[in-house]
Amino acid sequence: MENSRWLVLGLGNPGANYALTRHNIGQMVINYMAVNSKFSTHKSKTEIADIRIAGQAVTLAKSQGYMNDSGAPTKALADFYKVDASHLIVIHDEIDIAFNTIRIKIGGSDNGHNGLKSITKHFAGPDYYRVRMGVDRPPAPQDPADFVLKQFSSTEKKELDDFVARGAHAVETLIEKGLERAQQDFNK
Repeated sequence: MENSRWLVLGLGNPGANYALTRHNIGQMVINYMAVNSKFSTHKSKTEIADIRIAGQAVTLAKSQGYMNDSGAPTKALADFYKVDASHLIVIHDEIDIAFNTIRIKIGGSDNGHNGLKSITKHFAGPDYYRVRMGVDRPPAPQDPADFVLKQFSSTEKKELDDFVARGAHAVETLIEKGLERAQQDFNK
């Protein structure tokens, strides 16, 4: 099924009340990457924008549904473009990484992240790329599910634009130069 097109999915939830929350950092990166493109609605229940990175076709995508159900729309879009998991990059929030930190990997555990669980289920395995955007752990006793649905703090917001831009650059490096180089540049 593989072709040279990449599918880059930013995880998040729909609606203005979620737009600037920690859980939507993946969609923030997608919006940044699509700044000179226009989104259109795809029959897979995603919003997409097409760009090029290093001469390669890239479809940027945001599910129109909730994160926990993002696997079916992502798989439908991948099937439409004939993209397999080896050309799928998922950008998502990660509470086990400090805020403003990026980690890139392929495969592995979903670490309790329901969006990743859904994608792994629909792709019959975890072997896709992840750009993990650190949003920090909530202070005790706050529930992590509540924490990720809150907006960034005023201190974090001062660094958020740069963090989002670095997330976009991480995706570009991964596509253009491969996993090892992207990890060298961003997994610090």
